[in-house]
Amino acid sequence: MRHTTTSRQPMVRTAVVAATVCLGMLSSACGGGPSEEPVADAADAEPSSTIGVAETPAFGLVSPGEAVLLAADPEVTVVDVRTPEEFADGHLDGALLIDFYADTFADRLAELDVDGTYLLYCRSGNRSGQATAIMTELGHERVYDLEGGVIAWDGQGQPLVR
Repeated sequence: MRHTTTSRQPMVRTAVVAATVCLGMLSSACGGGPSEEPVADAADAEPSSTIGVAETPAFGLVSPGEAVLLAADPEVTVVDVRTPEEFADGHLDGALLIDFYADTFADRLAELDVDGTYLLYCRSGNRSGQATAIMTELGHERVYDLEGGVIAWDGQGQPLVR
């Protein structure tokens, strides 16, 4: 994974921090956080042999079945935005941990290569949805969010590293 640094980075970091604070307040107001409720009815769990990175939209929600194919692609960076404790309880193989609640969260997102392709997930889809929005604001064009999070992934019998 390549990291880029630009002269816009301090301005972008300020924008990301502001967006993170606003999204955090919205999340708190809406009952998000560690006690988030699972998202009902994740989309198709069965991977389709015709779905791949080239066939999926450049960003947005993907079903667990689509996420299986994305996670298997060596060009896709899988990012877990849960806490270290949640990560230790089980995560997607090869996932990079960037704790949503860490003070350095916005900085860590700003360090990611804007030309990369990312699959984000959390417990139920709340935090990863917010992180996807932040990454889009940072100029990322290929960001996927696992619909229903690790709950949907595990619920479909997909493997977790423990």
